[in-house]
Amino acid sequence: MNDEKKLVDARGLSCPQPILLTKKALQLFPEGVEILVDSNIAKGNIERFAKNSGYKVEVREDDETFRLFLRR
Repeated sequence: MNDEKKLVDARGLSCPQPILLTKKALQLFPEGVEILVDSNIAKGNIERFAKNSGYKVEVREDDETFRLFLRR
């Protein structure tokens, strides 16, 4: 995780690791973070977790990478 940019690079990781990294990042930066994943499963799991936690989620797809922007 890059603290300066509030960015979590979870590409190549299988669940539940992307969710665990997202939770940790949101503890440090509760206003929001950016998450990178490369699987539909991880994308869906993070979207559900974020929405259930009160975050708005914006998803952008760049080639085979999903960028999820989580904001309060």
